[in-house]
Amino acid sequence: MATLAAKLSIVKALLISNLVSILLFGMRFSATQSTAYWFLFWNLLLAWVPLIFVWMLRGQLKRRSWKEPVPVIYTLLWLGFLPNSFYLMSDLIHLQSVEASGVLFDAVLFLSFIWNGIVAGLLSIIWVHRAILKRRGRRVAAGIVSIILLLTSFAIYIGRNLRWNTWDVLVNPAGILFDVSETVINPFSHPQVLLTTLTFFMLIGSMYMVVWQFVQALDRK
Repeated sequence: MATLAAKLSIVKALLISNLVSILLFGMRFSATQSTAYWFLFWNLLLAWVPLIFVWMLRGQLKRRSWKEPVPVIYTLLWLGFLPNSFYLMSDLIHLQSVEASGVLFDAVLFLSFIWNGIVAGLLSIIWVHRAILKRRGRRVAAGIVSIILLLTSFAIYIGRNLRWNTWDVLVNPAGILFDVSETVINPFSHPQVLLTTLTFFMLIGSMYMVVWQFVQALDRK
């Protein structure tokens, strides 16, 4: 288990990394006087929400069973917001309208925000993965994590292509259910759903696999 000093070092590194994103945005604003990418801040904020719910879930599981109502609610909230951590990757689509002279800086700006979102998402999954391992075997835990990553990838399609967001689960659940059921029932009529879901699943899955192996290797030291 990581010591308090190690945990504080991780928090410090994460804060610095996020401050770099803010600095890059400030540099772009100073040069262009444009706030065209303001949505990156909102998306990054949403990307960190799953980690908050995981922290709350962790506290609950110290004194309650995972099957009790409060831990279940925190788990569902975590699942609902988790896709936001990786959704930032799809924001790269906005670079297609950038002039050639500014595309390199904007790409670095986007990658900085994307990196921080991915880190937040991966950290939250790692903790959930560890919590599952304490209660189930390795294969079961790996299977559950794979399903979570697949659902996350599908949710990115829902957000980017169908333009639904996490809040719509509460505001307009019927609308989401209709659109999702249509794509699930007739997947070949919506080829983009398969392409987007599988593409992100392979990408996020490979990222998680590498990071998880690093974590496992460090734990064995």
